[in-house]
Amino acid sequence: MLVAARWAVLRSLSTPESTATRLIGGAGLLFALFVFGIGKAAVMPFHLWLPAAMVAPTPVSALLHAVAVVKAGVFTVLKVTVYIFGTDFILQSGASDWLVWFAGATILLASLVAMTKDNLKARLAYSTVSQLSYIVLGALLATQASILGSVLHITMHAFAKITLFFAAGAILVAAHKTEISDMAGLGRAMPVTFGAFFIASLSMIGLPPFGGMWSKWYLGLGTIEAGQWLLLTVLLSSSLLNIAYLLPVPVRAFFGKASDGTVYTQVREAPASCLAAMIVTSLACLVLFFYPEPFYQLAMTVAGAK
Repeated sequence: MLVAARWAVLRSLSTPESTATRLIGGAGLLFALFVFGIGKAAVMPFHLWLPAAMVAPTPVSALLHAVAVVKAGVFTVLKVTVYIFGTDFILQSGASDWLVWFAGATILLASLVAMTKDNLKARLAYSTVSQLSYIVLGALLATQASILGSVLHITMHAFAKITLFFAAGAILVAAHKTEISDMAGLGRAMPVTFGAFFIASLSMIGLPPFGGMWSKWYLGLGTIEAGQWLLLTVLLSSSLLNIAYLLPVPVRAFFGKASDGTVYTQVREAPASCLAAMIVTSLACLVLFFYPEPFYQLAMTVAGAK
Protein backbone atom coordinates (compact mmCIF):
# COMPACT_ATOMS: atom_id res chain seq x y z
CA MET A 1 0.00 0.00 0.00
CA LEU A 2 2.87 2.37 0.79
CA VAL A 3 4.44 1.65 -2.60
CA ALA A 4 1.11 2.39 -4.30
CA ALA A 5 0.89 5.72 -2.49
CA ARG A 6 4.37 6.76 -3.59
CA TRP A 7 3.65 5.64 -7.16
CA ALA A 8 0.50 7.78 -7.26
CA VAL A 9 2.40 10.83 -6.05
CA LEU A 10 5.19 10.42 -8.60
CA ARG A 11 2.77 9.81 -11.46
CA SER A 12 0.86 12.97 -10.59
CA LEU A 13 4.00 15.04 -11.05
CA SER A 14 4.86 13.74 -14.50
CA THR A 15 1.57 13.37 -16.42
CA PRO A 16 -0.65 15.75 -18.45
CA GLU A 17 -2.72 18.22 -16.44
CA SER A 18 -6.11 16.46 -16.63
CA THR A 19 -4.62 13.11 -15.72
CA ALA A 20 -2.48 14.72 -13.01
CA THR A 21 -5.61 16.26 -11.48
CA ARG A 22 -7.27 12.86 -11.27
CA LEU A 23 -4.15 11.28 -9.82
CA ILE A 24 -3.78 14.03 -7.22
CA GLY A 25 -7.41 13.53 -6.22
CA GLY A 26 -6.79 9.80 -5.96
CA ALA A 27 -3.65 10.34 -3.91
CA GLY A 28 -5.60 12.66 -1.60
CA LEU A 29 -8.22 9.95 -1.10
CA LEU A 30 -5.50 7.41 -0.44
CA PHE A 31 -3.93 9.77 2.10
CA ALA A 32 -7.30 10.07 3.87
CA LEU A 33 -7.58 6.28 3.99
CA PHE A 34 -4.20 6.16 5.70
CA VAL A 35 -5.15 8.82 8.27
CA PHE A 36 -8.42 7.11 9.20
CA GLY A 37 -7.18 3.58 8.59
CA ILE A 38 -4.36 3.92 11.09
CA GLY A 39 -6.87 3.34 13.87
CA LYS A 40 -4.27 3.57 16.62
CA ALA A 41 -4.07 7.30 15.91
CA ALA A 42 -7.65 7.46 17.31
CA VAL A 43 -8.99 10.24 15.07
CA MET A 44 -12.74 10.52 15.64
CA PRO A 45 -14.93 8.64 14.82
CA PHE A 46 -12.37 5.77 14.92
CA HIS A 47 -11.40 6.31 18.55
CA LEU A 48 -13.73 4.15 20.62
CA TRP A 49 -11.23 1.34 21.08
CA LEU A 50 -8.99 3.60 23.16
CA PRO A 51 -11.39 4.51 26.01
CA ALA A 52 -12.56 0.89 26.04
CA ALA A 53 -8.97 -0.23 26.62
CA MET A 54 -8.80 1.60 29.96
CA VAL A 55 -10.22 -1.50 31.69
CA ALA A 56 -6.70 -2.92 31.60
CA PRO A 57 -4.60 -2.75 34.80
CA THR A 58 -3.15 0.71 35.35
CA PRO A 59 0.48 -0.16 34.44
CA VAL A 60 -0.79 -1.59 31.16
CA SER A 61 -2.95 1.49 30.59
CA ALA A 62 0.06 3.71 31.22
CA LEU A 63 2.09 1.85 28.61
CA LEU A 64 -0.83 1.76 26.16
CA HIS A 65 -1.87 5.42 26.46
CA ALA A 66 1.56 7.02 26.76
CA VAL A 67 4.39 5.27 24.97
CA ALA A 68 3.38 2.13 23.09
CA VAL A 69 0.30 1.47 20.99
CA VAL A 70 -1.06 4.97 20.51
CA LYS A 71 2.36 6.43 19.74
CA ALA A 72 2.85 3.75 17.09
CA GLY A 73 -0.30 5.06 15.42
CA VAL A 74 0.69 8.72 15.27
CA PHE A 75 4.29 7.79 14.40
CA THR A 76 2.92 5.94 11.37
CA VAL A 77 0.79 8.94 10.35
CA LEU A 78 3.89 11.13 10.54
CA LYS A 79 6.00 8.66 8.58
CA VAL A 80 3.39 8.29 5.83
CA THR A 81 3.00 12.08 5.61
CA VAL A 82 6.69 12.96 5.50
CA TYR A 83 8.33 10.01 3.76
CA ILE A 84 5.61 8.52 1.54
CA PHE A 85 3.50 11.44 0.30
CA GLY A 86 5.92 14.22 1.22
CA THR A 87 5.07 17.54 2.82
CA ASP A 88 5.56 19.43 -0.46
CA PHE A 89 2.94 17.27 -2.17
CA ILE A 90 0.52 17.61 0.76
CA LEU A 91 0.83 21.41 0.66
CA GLN A 92 0.68 21.79 -3.12
CA SER A 93 -2.17 19.34 -3.72
CA GLY A 94 -4.32 20.37 -0.75
CA ALA A 95 -4.75 16.68 0.09
CA SER A 96 -5.18 17.43 3.79
CA ASP A 97 -7.23 20.63 3.56
CA TRP A 98 -10.38 18.93 4.81
CA LEU A 99 -8.69 16.30 6.97
CA VAL A 100 -7.25 18.92 9.33
CA TRP A 101 -10.78 19.66 10.52
CA PHE A 102 -11.30 16.07 11.65
CA ALA A 103 -8.15 16.39 13.75
CA GLY A 104 -9.27 19.78 15.08
CA ALA A 105 -12.72 18.44 15.94
CA THR A 106 -11.18 15.45 17.72
CA ILE A 107 -9.00 17.76 19.81
CA LEU A 108 -12.01 19.74 21.04
CA LEU A 109 -14.67 17.03 21.27
CA ALA A 110 -12.48 14.58 23.16
CA SER A 111 -11.55 17.34 25.61
CA LEU A 112 -15.22 18.13 26.18
CA VAL A 113 -16.01 14.45 26.76
CA ALA A 114 -13.09 14.21 29.21
CA MET A 115 -14.66 16.98 31.30
CA THR A 116 -17.79 14.86 31.79
CA LYS A 117 -15.95 11.78 33.13
CA ASP A 118 -15.78 11.27 36.86
CA ASN A 119 -13.71 8.11 36.56
CA LEU A 120 -10.07 9.22 36.56
CA LYS A 121 -8.82 6.69 34.03
CA ALA A 122 -11.74 7.45 31.68
CA ARG A 123 -10.90 11.15 31.85
CA LEU A 124 -7.28 10.43 31.06
CA ALA A 125 -8.28 8.11 28.21
CA TYR A 126 -10.28 10.83 26.44
CA SER A 127 -7.43 13.22 27.13
CA THR A 128 -5.22 10.82 25.18
CA VAL A 129 -7.66 10.87 22.23
CA SER A 130 -7.42 14.67 22.19
CA GLN A 131 -3.64 14.82 22.57
CA LEU A 132 -3.02 12.30 19.80
CA SER A 133 -4.86 14.57 17.38
CA TYR A 134 -2.40 17.36 18.20
CA ILE A 135 0.21 15.13 16.57
CA VAL A 136 -2.06 14.21 13.66
CA LEU A 137 -2.96 17.87 13.12
CA GLY A 138 0.70 18.85 12.97
CA ALA A 139 1.34 16.15 10.39
CA LEU A 140 -1.62 17.21 8.27
CA LEU A 141 -0.62 20.88 8.28
CA ALA A 142 2.66 19.66 6.76
CA THR A 143 4.70 22.79 7.54
CA GLN A 144 8.16 22.57 9.05
CA ALA A 145 7.02 24.05 12.37
CA SER A 146 3.97 21.80 12.62
CA ILE A 147 5.98 18.64 11.87
CA LEU A 148 8.52 19.74 14.46
CA GLY A 149 5.74 20.25 17.00
CA SER A 150 4.21 16.87 16.21
CA VAL A 151 7.45 14.98 16.71
CA LEU A 152 8.18 16.83 19.95
CA HIS A 153 4.65 16.18 21.21
CA ILE A 154 5.20 12.44 20.94
CA THR A 155 7.88 12.78 23.63
CA MET A 156 6.34 15.53 25.76
CA HIS A 157 2.95 13.85 25.91
CA ALA A 158 4.54 10.48 26.69
CA PHE A 159 6.25 11.66 29.88
CA ALA A 160 3.27 13.69 31.09
CA LYS A 161 0.63 11.06 30.35
CA ILE A 162 2.55 8.14 31.83
CA THR A 163 2.97 10.21 35.01
CA LEU A 164 -0.78 10.80 35.16
CA PHE A 165 -1.53 7.10 34.76
CA PHE A 166 1.13 6.17 37.33
CA ALA A 167 -0.59 8.55 39.74
CA ALA A 168 -4.00 7.03 38.98
CA GLY A 169 -2.55 3.59 39.73
CA ALA A 170 -0.98 4.78 42.99
CA ILE A 171 -4.30 6.26 44.10
CA LEU A 172 -6.03 2.97 43.36
CA VAL A 173 -3.40 0.92 45.21
CA ALA A 174 -3.14 3.17 48.28
CA ALA A 175 -6.67 4.56 48.67
CA HIS A 176 -8.82 2.29 46.45
CA LYS A 177 -10.33 5.35 44.78
CA THR A 178 -11.23 5.57 41.08
CA GLU A 179 -13.77 8.42 41.00
CA ILE A 180 -12.53 12.01 41.06
CA SER A 181 -15.50 13.07 43.21
CA ASP A 182 -14.24 10.73 45.96
CA MET A 183 -10.72 12.20 46.07
CA ALA A 184 -11.45 15.40 48.00
CA GLY A 185 -8.86 15.80 50.73
CA LEU A 186 -6.84 12.80 49.58
CA GLY A 187 -3.91 14.96 48.49
CA ARG A 188 -3.00 15.74 52.10
CA ALA A 189 -2.46 12.02 52.67
CA MET A 190 -0.72 11.44 49.32
CA PRO A 191 1.18 14.68 48.56
CA VAL A 192 3.86 13.09 46.36
CA THR A 193 1.33 11.35 44.14
CA PHE A 194 -0.86 14.38 43.63
CA GLY A 195 2.18 16.65 43.34
CA ALA A 196 3.42 14.51 40.45
CA PHE A 197 -0.09 14.61 38.95
CA PHE A 198 -0.04 18.41 39.18
CA ILE A 199 3.33 18.71 37.45
CA ALA A 200 2.30 16.38 34.64
CA SER A 201 -0.96 18.30 34.23
CA LEU A 202 0.91 21.59 33.79
CA SER A 203 3.09 19.97 31.12
CA MET A 204 -0.01 18.64 29.32
CA ILE A 205 -1.54 22.12 29.40
CA GLY A 206 1.65 23.51 27.87
CA LEU A 207 2.77 25.89 30.58
CA PRO A 208 6.42 26.73 31.31
CA PRO A 209 8.67 25.53 32.82
CA PHE A 210 7.56 22.13 31.53
CA GLY A 211 8.35 20.32 28.30
CA GLY A 212 4.83 20.33 26.92
CA MET A 213 5.23 24.04 26.23
CA TRP A 214 7.71 23.42 23.39
CA SER A 215 5.57 21.02 21.38
CA LYS A 216 2.47 23.20 21.72
CA TRP A 217 4.51 26.28 20.83
CA TYR A 218 5.69 24.77 17.56
CA LEU A 219 2.26 23.38 16.76
CA GLY A 220 0.85 26.88 17.22
CA LEU A 221 3.58 28.28 14.96
CA GLY A 222 2.66 25.60 12.42
CA THR A 223 -0.95 26.80 12.26
CA ILE A 224 0.28 30.37 11.73
CA GLU A 225 2.74 29.21 9.08
CA ALA A 226 -0.13 27.45 7.29
CA GLY A 227 -2.41 30.48 7.67
CA GLN A 228 -4.90 28.43 9.72
CA TRP A 229 -5.91 30.95 12.36
CA LEU A 230 -9.06 29.06 13.29
CA LEU A 231 -6.98 25.98 14.06
CA LEU A 232 -4.75 28.13 16.25
CA THR A 233 -7.91 29.03 18.16
CA VAL A 234 -8.68 25.31 18.44
CA LEU A 235 -5.27 24.66 20.01
CA LEU A 236 -5.62 27.55 22.44
CA SER A 237 -9.16 26.50 23.37
CA SER A 238 -7.99 22.96 23.92
CA SER A 239 -5.30 24.14 26.34
CA LEU A 240 -8.01 25.93 28.33
CA LEU A 241 -10.04 22.71 28.34
CA ASN A 242 -6.94 20.86 29.56
CA ILE A 243 -6.96 23.19 32.55
CA ALA A 244 -10.67 22.52 33.11
CA TYR A 245 -10.42 18.72 33.21
CA LEU A 246 -6.94 18.15 34.69
CA LEU A 247 -6.32 20.77 37.39
CA PRO A 248 -9.55 20.12 39.35
CA VAL A 249 -8.13 16.70 40.29
CA PRO A 250 -5.12 17.93 42.36
CA VAL A 251 -7.00 21.05 43.52
CA ARG A 252 -9.85 18.93 44.89
CA ALA A 253 -7.35 16.52 46.44
CA PHE A 254 -5.28 19.20 48.20
CA PHE A 255 -7.92 21.76 49.13
CA GLY A 256 -11.25 19.92 49.08
CA LYS A 257 -13.08 18.22 51.91
CA ALA A 258 -14.88 14.91 51.64
CA SER A 259 -18.67 15.35 51.63
CA ASP A 260 -19.03 12.81 54.44
CA GLY A 261 -16.30 14.45 56.51
CA THR A 262 -13.81 11.62 55.97
CA VAL A 263 -10.22 12.39 56.98
CA TYR A 264 -7.73 10.00 55.40
CA THR A 265 -5.62 9.33 58.48
CA GLN A 266 -5.08 5.68 57.56
CA VAL A 267 -4.09 6.30 53.94
CA ARG A 268 -0.41 6.40 53.04
CA GLU A 269 1.51 6.89 49.83
CA ALA A 270 1.80 3.98 47.41
CA PRO A 271 4.87 1.69 47.69
CA ALA A 272 8.26 3.24 47.02
CA SER A 273 8.57 1.59 43.59
CA CYS A 274 5.36 3.32 42.46
CA LEU A 275 6.54 6.67 43.79
CA ALA A 276 9.99 6.34 42.22
CA ALA A 277 8.52 5.87 38.74
CA MET A 278 6.25 8.90 39.17
CA ILE A 279 9.03 11.09 40.48
CA VAL A 280 11.34 10.20 37.57
CA THR A 281 8.72 10.82 34.86
CA SER A 282 7.42 14.02 36.45
CA LEU A 283 10.97 15.37 36.79
CA ALA A 284 11.48 14.53 33.11
CA CYS A 285 8.63 16.93 32.30
CA LEU A 286 10.67 19.66 33.99
CA VAL A 287 14.04 18.67 32.52
CA LEU A 288 12.62 18.62 28.99
CA PHE A 289 11.80 22.32 29.24
CA PHE A 290 15.41 23.26 29.96
CA TYR A 291 17.09 20.55 27.90
CA PRO A 292 14.91 19.54 24.93
CA GLU A 293 17.91 19.59 22.57
CA PRO A 294 18.27 15.82 21.82
CA PHE A 295 14.60 15.49 20.92
CA TYR A 296 14.62 18.84 19.12
CA GLN A 297 17.48 17.76 16.88
CA LEU A 298 15.73 14.48 16.11
CA ALA A 299 12.52 16.35 15.34
CA MET A 300 14.38 18.75 13.05
CA THR A 301 15.75 15.79 11.12
CA VAL A 302 12.18 14.72 10.42
CA ALA A 303 10.81 18.23 9.83
CA GLY A 304 13.62 18.96 7.38
CA ALA A 305 12.83 15.89 5.26
CA LYS A 306 10.88 16.97 2.19
